Amino acid sequence: MQDKENGTTSMIVPQVELLAQPILDELGLELVEIQYRREQIGWVLRLIIDKQGGVGLEDCGKLSRQIGYVLEVEDIIDQHFHLEVSSPGLDRLLAKKRDFERNVGQKVTVSFRASPDVDDVCIGPIDSVDEQTVTLYTEKGKREIQLNDIIKARLVIEF
Repeated sequence: MQDKENGTTSMIVPQVELLAQPILDELGLELVEIQYRREQIGWVLRLIIDKQGGVGLEDCGKLSRQIGYVLEVEDIIDQHFHLEVSSPGLDRLLAKKRDFERNVGQKVTVSFRASPDVDDVCIGPIDSVDEQTVTLYTEKGKREIQLNDIIKARLVIEF
């Protein structure tokens, strides 16, 4: 049963992404992640979205209505599921190049592999991002970190 569920999940996520992308583009939203998995309440299809300046309840509602309609018409999911649309939240991990690009100017903490035997941590605003590196302003000046060396990165929440 578990293999069937994993196979189902791996087939549904790309199909949902394909159906959702035109709607996301029309609404000016970016897809961060799609999750489709069995949870305590049953099957859950979760779309996590973002946009410059942040996502509001209205954004989530619009996408939920539109993608819900498309999923009903296309009927690609056999079992009953709960549809959730949400923002990534303030404390989510930054994992992809696009996550860093979206947060240029924001303060982050980044754990990374400094050498084969040493991990290091830098804290500071993101200055720039290119294909291979993230550059931070730190107390010691600019620091370039290879994207492939990043172990964990997250926004620093300041109140």
